[in-house]
Amino acid sequence: MEGAGVANTNADEKLKYGFYGRLNADFPSQLIMDTTEICNLACIHCPHPQFKKSDLYSGRCLEPELCFKAVDEVREFGKGICQYIRFTGEGEPFLHKKVKEMLGYAVKNSGTMVTLTTNGSLMTEARADMLIESGVNIVDISIDAFTPETYAKVRVNGVLEVTRKNVLYLLQKSRQSKTKVVVSYVEQDANRHESKDFEAFWKSNGADYVIIRRLHSNAGSNGNIATAIKAEPAVERRPCLYPWERISLSPRGELLFCPQDWVRGSRVADFRTTTIREAWSGENYKKLREAHLSNAFAQHSFCGNCPDWKQTRWPDEGRSYANMVLDFKAKE
Repeated sequence: MEGAGVANTNADEKLKYGFYGRLNADFPSQLIMDTTEICNLACIHCPHPQFKKSDLYSGRCLEPELCFKAVDEVREFGKGICQYIRFTGEGEPFLHKKVKEMLGYAVKNSGTMVTLTTNGSLMTEARADMLIESGVNIVDISIDAFTPETYAKVRVNGVLEVTRKNVLYLLQKSRQSKTKVVVSYVEQDANRHESKDFEAFWKSNGADYVIIRRLHSNAGSNGNIATAIKAEPAVERRPCLYPWERISLSPRGELLFCPQDWVRGSRVADFRTTTIREAWSGENYKKLREAHLSNAFAQHSFCGNCPDWKQTRWPDEGRSYANMVLDFKAKE
C-alpha cells in the first residue's frame, strides 16, 4: 500500500494512515475550487472579517481558465480517483461573475461529481434555476440557525427569511432533477439550543441531507476556538487526513494542501506553472506527509500549530463529507 505510514499493532490489520480506500497516491480524491475571496456575510465562526482587513486580502477571483485547466486534468488523470470537485472556499461563489460558466464546464467535462457550497443569501430564483439546469450534483447551503435572531448573530449581515425562501425554492425545483440539496449547520455556543429544531425543519421540507458540523478553528485562524480545542483532554496526535485526500486551488491561482488556510501557510505551487498531478506526487507533499506520520513539524509550523487534525476522519474512523457524496453517487 503505497505511501502508508503508521501501522496498527496487529500486523494483519490494514495500515491506518496513508493511501488506502478512497485515498489514492496518483491523484487527490477531492479538488477544492476556491472561487473568490469576496463574501457578503461576516459569520462569527469564520476568519473572513479579519482576513478582509489584512494585507493578504485583495478581493481576488479565480481565473476561469485555471478552473478549466483543473477540470480537464481531473478528466484526464483523475477518472475513478477524484470523487468530486467542490466549489467552496474563502468567499461566496455567487460573487464570482463567471461562476455559471465554471460550474457548467465542470459538470460537462470533469467526469466526476460537482458540488457547490453557498451561504444561500444570493441564491435568487434565477440562480437556483441555473444550478438545476447546469446539472450540479449537490448544492450545500450553510445556514447555521433556526430562528432569525440567532441567524443575525451567527451569520452577520444576513437575513434568515431571505435565505430560507431561496432554499425552499431550490428544494421545490430540485425534486424533478438529479441535484441534491444539503443544508448545513456549524454547531456552536450561539446556536446549540436550536440544533434539533433546525434538523427537523429542513428534513420535513425535503432536504436530501442535513449536516451538523463540528466547530473547527480554520487551521488556528480563529484564536479563541483554537485555544478551546487545544484545552480539551490531551490525546495522542495522529496525522491529519488532508495531505492524503484533497488539494485546493485558491483565487490566487495557487495550489494549497489545506482548504482552511487563511494565512497562505499551505502553499504548494503556482498552478499556472505546474499540474495537480505533479504537485500531488512532488517533494512538498512527500515531506508534508512524512511530517504528519512522524509528528515532527519543525519545518511545517502551519500544521504544527493547527488543532483541527482532531476534526478530520480517516476512512475507517467514521463518516465524513466524502461519505455523504459517495452515498449520493451510489444512488444515481
